[in-house]
Amino acid sequence: MANQHNKQYYIIMNHLEKLIGLKVGGTRVVPIVSKIVILFAILLLVSNFSSNFINLTLNRGELLKLANRLLVKDLKEIYGQASNQHDIFEFSRDLTDAIDTISGSARRELTGKRSFAAGIRVDGSLFFWASASAAPAYFDDQTALASMRTSLESGDGEGILRFRLNGSEYFSVYKYHAKWQAFLLRAEEESEFYASTRSVFFRVSLIIILMTLVCLVVGIILLRRILRFVNRFATELMRMQNDQKLELIDLSDAPNDDVTYMGASFNSLASTIDNLLVIFRRFVTQDISKKAYADKNIRLEGTTKDLSILFTDIKGFTYMTETLGNDIIDLLNLHYDKAISHIHKVDGIVGSIIGDALLAVFGTLETRANKSQAALEAAINIQYVAAELRTALKHKSDAILRTRGHLLPAEERVLKAILLEVGVGIDGGEVFYGNIGSYERMANTVIGDNVNSSSRLEGLTRIYKVPIICSEYIRNDVLSARADYRFVELDQVQVKGKMEGKKIYWPVPLVKVDEAFERQAVQFELGLGHYYTGHWDMAGTVWQGCELPMMEEFNNRLALTRPENWNGIWAMTTK
Repeated sequence: MANQHNKQYYIIMNHLEKLIGLKVGGTRVVPIVSKIVILFAILLLVSNFSSNFINLTLNRGELLKLANRLLVKDLKEIYGQASNQHDIFEFSRDLTDAIDTISGSARRELTGKRSFAAGIRVDGSLFFWASASAAPAYFDDQTALASMRTSLESGDGEGILRFRLNGSEYFSVYKYHAKWQAFLLRAEEESEFYASTRSVFFRVSLIIILMTLVCLVVGIILLRRILRFVNRFATELMRMQNDQKLELIDLSDAPNDDVTYMGASFNSLASTIDNLLVIFRRFVTQDISKKAYADKNIRLEGTTKDLSILFTDIKGFTYMTETLGNDIIDLLNLHYDKAISHIHKVDGIVGSIIGDALLAVFGTLETRANKSQAALEAAINIQYVAAELRTALKHKSDAILRTRGHLLPAEERVLKAILLEVGVGIDGGEVFYGNIGSYERMANTVIGDNVNSSSRLEGLTRIYKVPIICSEYIRNDVLSARADYRFVELDQVQVKGKMEGKKIYWPVPLVKVDEAFERQAVQFELGLGHYYTGHWDMAGTVWQGCELPMMEEFNNRLALTRPENWNGIWAMTTK
């Protein structure tokens, strides 16, 4: 039952919104069809009711003239009857019978309940009363009585009279009867007399309302048909504004009128603007483009934010450039097309692209995802992109070997050049993020020690021979949200340009961690503890048989003399 009521409520609200329009930015947009219909409804009603009222007023005047003629006719008959009864009275001297005869004769001509004929003496007392209503004790309208007296004194003694009696308004004709020394009146009560005209007015008004409603329904149907594309345009524009996205309006079945021309003009303008926006979005970050679209402006401003920074670089880029020449651009575009797509999928933004290096920032967009988790996911997918390219090239070279038996020297050099290997460094923390430059030329940037640190961590991937290195900040941030990675502690390093050391980690997805890898990771971290404390011989013993990629670097260090004043932190001399 509740669902049925809710369904009916939504249906009613949907029709109501079609009539009164939707709210956009706090302002209700009323459909033009509703405005036209309401305006014409008001004009129709005012016009028809005015015509009806004028017709009623004119008819009342004519009715009043006709009524006066009828009243005069009745009064003549009453006057004649009164004269006859006076002659009879002179002979019989029976006043009561004379009055009853005059009253009975006058009563036969009355039609309304409050219509009456009466004889009013000069002092206001009643001579006779003929009516379906009760007789008043006295004719108490002194103004009317005074008017009749004045008429009598002027020698006329007859006329038309309006007066008030028993709380009702009357119009009448009167004539003074000298023998009976009384004014004879024939009167009609106004509201009763005009009751039929009011009834006609109300019936005609009801017909006008019904006809107006019918015309409105037909008008709505016709107007909606004629202006259907106005409603479509308004609906589409509201949706575009709500979605903050510019699109084309479907004009496939639109008529050839000026409304369609406006729609076609909008589509032409929208297409031009959309192309500019596409170009604009390709050169600025997602958050900047969204803010610019919403604010209609880009300002030189910035704030301090807690972000995760990813820096990626292609290893052996110099050799690749020397080997491939201009074709290096095609290779880079092939790599960046997929890499940037993976960054955007996890709500990261590309801060800058410099040759073979790419900087991405996570945490600037409104999302519930953990920024460090997103950065790691993007880093893993970037490695997958490079691995897929290497696999495809391996299949290509294997096919050549099966067909020809060997690769040409030039082919070997090209194959080596395009076997992409990518290093990724990830760090995070408080950084400055915003727009810098001038209003003639500006750029979006991220500034801070953690940005430089991510670049240094990427450089360490060449030393430790692992694809991804992250800071302790990233490790702790990811583990606080979920545990999808095994963080293998690599070392404590002091990168060039820094005075303090920091722990670095190799993040490995848990799906890639098997029993053998976990055993070697534990073995390495156990030996790392001895290494930190200066027991390098013990560390070397523990590390025997460990085949993790970073062991090459540590075996080289163990072959050297341990630095004096060793504190467990390895100072890097290169970036």
